[in-house]
Amino acid sequence: MEVAKDNGQQLVGKGRSGSPWRIAIARFKQNGMAVASFLFIVLCAAIALLGYSITPDSSPYANSQHLEIATRSPGFSVTMLRLKREHVAKSRNFFTRMLYGEQLPYDEIPVNSWWFRNGDVYYTEFNDIDSAVVIEQELPLPLALYGANTAFHYDTASASVQFLDSDIVKEAVPLALLEEQFASENVVQKRYYLGTDRFGRDMLSRLLIGARISLSVGFIAVAISLLIGITLGASAGYFRGWLDDAVMWFVNVVWSVPTLLMVIALTMVIGKGFWQIFVAVGLTMWVEVARVVRGQVISVREKEFVEAAVVLGYSRARIIFKHIVPNVLSPVIIISAGNFATAILLEAGLSFLGIGVQPPIPSWGTMIKEHYGYIIMDKAYLAFLPGFAIMLFVLAFTIIGNGLRDALDTRELGK
Repeated sequence: MEVAKDNGQQLVGKGRSGSPWRIAIARFKQNGMAVASFLFIVLCAAIALLGYSITPDSSPYANSQHLEIATRSPGFSVTMLRLKREHVAKSRNFFTRMLYGEQLPYDEIPVNSWWFRNGDVYYTEFNDIDSAVVIEQELPLPLALYGANTAFHYDTASASVQFLDSDIVKEAVPLALLEEQFASENVVQKRYYLGTDRFGRDMLSRLLIGARISLSVGFIAVAISLLIGITLGASAGYFRGWLDDAVMWFVNVVWSVPTLLMVIALTMVIGKGFWQIFVAVGLTMWVEVARVVRGQVISVREKEFVEAAVVLGYSRARIIFKHIVPNVLSPVIIISAGNFATAILLEAGLSFLGIGVQPPIPSWGTMIKEHYGYIIMDKAYLAFLPGFAIMLFVLAFTIIGNGLRDALDTRELGK
C-alpha cells in the first residue's frame, strides 16, 4: 500500500490515517447527502436558537391573533394601525427577548383605510366582503399615540394639543406634528409570507418557533435515553450475574409495551406540558441503547486493556466509563440519530392527540391538529406546511444516521 506524508501526517490510499474517529469524520464528509442533512440541521438549530429575534411576530409563542385576517394565503399583505397599550410589560434585554419573546407595547388593528379628522384617527376595520357594512371607528389621536390613560385637551385656536401629563410633554404640540408622528410610526404595511392560520396568527413565525420545540424534545429525549441506557447497559454488561438478569428483565418488559402507549401512560402520570413531554419521550427510548451497550461491553470487557486497568487498581466506575464506554460509542451514536427522528415524530403525534405540548405553544403537531380539516378545502397548505417541516427533519436525521453507520463501520475503518 502506498504511503505518503503530508505535514507530518500519513495518508494511506484515499483515507487519512490517525484515530478511528478522524477516519470516520473524513469518510462522513465524503457522503454528500449526509453532509447536506447535517448542514440543514445546523441551520435549523441556529434559527431555533435565534427564535423571536428573527420571527416577524416576536410576541410570546408568536400568538398575536387577528381573526379578521384568518386563513389568508401566503404573501397576504394588510395595513396595520398600532395603538399604544394601556399596560406595557417591562422591556427585556436581547437574550431574554430572543428566548422568550416580548409583549408588544401596542395593539395592532388590520384596516381597510384610515384618515385624520379634527384631531381624531378614523379607520375602517379590515373586511374583504363586498356586501359588508362599513363602520367607521373613531379614536382620539393622543390616546392612539400614548395610551388610554393620557390626559389632554385640544386647543382649537392654535390647532395644538396640550398634554396634562407632565411625564409625556409639557408644552403644547401642534396637531400636524402628532399626525405626522402617527403616520410614520403607527401605520405599517405587514406582509405574511406564509399566510395566517385560522386564528389570524403568522404561520412563518409559528413554524420557526415550532422548530425549537422539535429540536428541544429531540436533544432532551436523546440525552435522557443515553444517560439511562448507557448506565444500565454498561453496568449489566460489565458485572453480569444477577444485575445483568435484572436489567435485561426490565428492558424486556419495557420493550414489550408499545412506545406510543408507554409515552401516553407516562404523560398521564407526570402531566401534560412543555417539559413533561420531553421527559416522557426520553424515558421510553433508553431500552434500545441499553441493549446495544450491554452487548458491546460484553465483547470488550475481556480485552487486554481492560485487564490492564484492573491490574493497575483502577476503580470499576473508571474502567467502565473511561476505558470501556468510549470504545463502544459508535453504535450508540448511530442509534441516537434514529432516536432523534423518533422523538420528533412522537412529540408531533402526542401534540396532535392533544396530550403533548399545550396551546398556545406552537408545536408542529398542534398546528396540524388545528388545520387538518382544511385539507379538503383550498387551504390545505395550513396542514401541509408543518407536516412538510416534520418530514424534512425526520428525513435529515435518518440520512445522518445512515451516513454515520457507513462512516463508523468497523470493517471499513480497518481497510
